[in-house]
Amino acid sequence: MRAVCLAAMVAVVLGAPAAHADPLSLEDAFKLAESGSPALTAARLEVPVAQAGVGVARQIPNPELAFEETRETPRDALSFTFPLETGGKRGRRVDVAGAAVATSQATLARAGIELRAKVRRAFYGLCAADRSAKEAAALAELAARSRTAVQERFDAGDAPKLELLQVQLAATQTESEADAARALVGSRRAELNVLLGRAPEAATTVNGDLGDGTVPDLSDVSARALRESGDVVVLERQVEEQTQRVKLVQAERWPDLGLMAGVTHRDPDFDWGWRAGISLTLPLFHNHGAEIQVQEATLTQLTAERSAREAAIRGEVRAAWELADARGRQYASYRDRILPAAAEVESMAEESYRSGETGLMAMVQSITAVRDARSRAIEAGLAFQEALADLEQATGAPLP
Repeated sequence: MRAVCLAAMVAVVLGAPAAHADPLSLEDAFKLAESGSPALTAARLEVPVAQAGVGVARQIPNPELAFEETRETPRDALSFTFPLETGGKRGRRVDVAGAAVATSQATLARAGIELRAKVRRAFYGLCAADRSAKEAAALAELAARSRTAVQERFDAGDAPKLELLQVQLAATQTESEADAARALVGSRRAELNVLLGRAPEAATTVNGDLGDGTVPDLSDVSARALRESGDVVVLERQVEEQTQRVKLVQAERWPDLGLMAGVTHRDPDFDWGWRAGISLTLPLFHNHGAEIQVQEATLTQLTAERSAREAAIRGEVRAAWELADARGRQYASYRDRILPAAAEVESMAEESYRSGETGLMAMVQSITAVRDARSRAIEAGLAFQEALADLEQATGAPLP
């Protein structure tokens, strides 16, 4: 049982990465991700695609050139037909394409916010791993001192051999678990590197504190979410794009004209002649009524979706804010009150054992409680940062 308790004391994360010459701050990570993220780079390519669509929409229909040679008279005919769009169709197409550009830009902005949330989580995940490694190194050093103390007492005949075996076993277990801990740190680093557009094995280090960041005022963040949320802005742009589509399909009800001019040759009455005509599509079977119904129904659906999303955002922001506020206060309590008291307990427990005032089990219990407090403090700090990431994502805009 004592071996198990002492193993719990030293079974923590070890193996922090070697110091990097240029550790990243959170803002540095945001900037690197904005410029180097493969996912965001791919999202940016949607904008020029939509912009190219504007050029397509501006195109004028090509005229048609026809040549005929028949056994009838006139023998030869050459005609030129120029299509003429009515109802402002070309302008409506340009409006739809322009609205699609705005939609793609809003989608890109939303992708940027989602990337920020991922970067924040990965950044502070690595911060937590680094901090756990530092705490583990300190506890490992304490375990080594404890092993030395037990060895000294054993040599003096004041401690049984069982205590010495227990502390040696715990130290061995700690070394084994340190290898797995180092792999976890490497995993967190690789996750952040991918988001930053770096090679997964890059020796990226971070410079951040789990208590960084503040929870904004609830009323301010709620108003900002309804005003700037990426989801709401995208839906607004989609509603505007769909409105232009409705106008376009309404313009399609106007039949297009075809203006034709031509010349004929080898007619019995005259050698050269001419032709002129006009063509008009007759809306006998349909007048795009079904298409209008589809587009109007889609517009109604998008409008309802936008209203539903606004209602959902209110709830999401409130829930995320409550959690972030609670997590922030929890971490502050650990940082300001619990951890300083735990450090004092740790020092007193070691000194008491060295002086023979307490036994090994009392020291193990005290140090185990300190270890648990430090681990929970790191977990609380990471939970606070994840809650801030959730709040930023629910807001749909960068937190101040």
